[in-house]
Amino acid sequence: MQHIVIDQPGGYEALQLREAPTPAPGPDEVLIKVRACGLNYADGIIRMGLYASAKKLHGYPITPGFEVAGVVEQVGPDVGRWRPGDEVIGLTLFNGYASHLKLPAAGVFAKPDNLDFAQAATLPTVFLTAWWMVHRQVHPEPGETWLVHSAAGGVGSALLQLARLAGVRAIGVVGGGHKIDTALAMGADAVIDKSTEDLWARAEQLAPDGFQTIFDANGVSTLKQSYAHLAPTGRLVIFGFASMLPRDGRLNWFRLALDWLKTPRFNPLDMTQSNRSVLAANLSFLQAHAPTMQAGMDWLLDRFASGELQPLPVETFPLEQAAEAQRRIESGKTVGKLALIPPQD
Repeated sequence: MQHIVIDQPGGYEALQLREAPTPAPGPDEVLIKVRACGLNYADGIIRMGLYASAKKLHGYPITPGFEVAGVVEQVGPDVGRWRPGDEVIGLTLFNGYASHLKLPAAGVFAKPDNLDFAQAATLPTVFLTAWWMVHRQVHPEPGETWLVHSAAGGVGSALLQLARLAGVRAIGVVGGGHKIDTALAMGADAVIDKSTEDLWARAEQLAPDGFQTIFDANGVSTLKQSYAHLAPTGRLVIFGFASMLPRDGRLNWFRLALDWLKTPRFNPLDMTQSNRSVLAANLSFLQAHAPTMQAGMDWLLDRFASGELQPLPVETFPLEQAAEAQRRIESGKTVGKLALIPPQD
């Protein structure tokens, strides 16, 4: 098998293509021949050495990657549901940048027939993150108004689609005009292009009474104003800190420390008086909720199969170009998702 290995945190050069023996599945395990691996912004944070779960739950050397789609190649003893040749989606905590992946059978799901492998591989992380925030933290009510930052990215696009299904009015925020059509196609009722508009002045025009929920993956650049633009009883949901991280692969520790010091510390007294809340989500630290996440995945796949949810736009790279793919996603210019394609010999 081939896989990408990060021996120690670093720049794009830290992503090394290696060969290793193909693993054999044990009891209740499945070996997947990977046809596509989803690439997420978090993978670059793993490369930089800043991703908490990579350090706490795994350590280095490490192979990044949380999601794959492919074909079952072998099954271990006691596996009843899967057979060689089945087309599946696999959820994994790391190790996804590979041509083969061994997984517990409980982490494997049937691929909807109407999705290709790249589309299927790029849905679990972002849609499960969005599903958890929407249905386990926010509990939407029809008619609410939400603000979704990074609305043309993976999680943002998933949030817009779930908002539409819940009868919510969703305002998307994007960082360039080339992302507006994607956000609208994903379900945004209106889009703010912060590269050409005053973000918060436009947000106040669209929601004069504030937002019931704001989803923020930016960090220090918007968190303070996001909280300030909540309606009474509103919820700020944090799922990333993209503005604090570099777009050229090189960490600036001074700037990182400064941004950390500037990050808002929310006042519990103010929250109790305004009834506004701050929530957060990180999928990699939800392993203790595996049954709930499996139920969420089933809920999502049913809606992909029926056409109620749509796959995101996908840009693909060969596995050996993992560094270029991470450079691309960190540029801030992408829409939808990126996928790595292992060799198919």
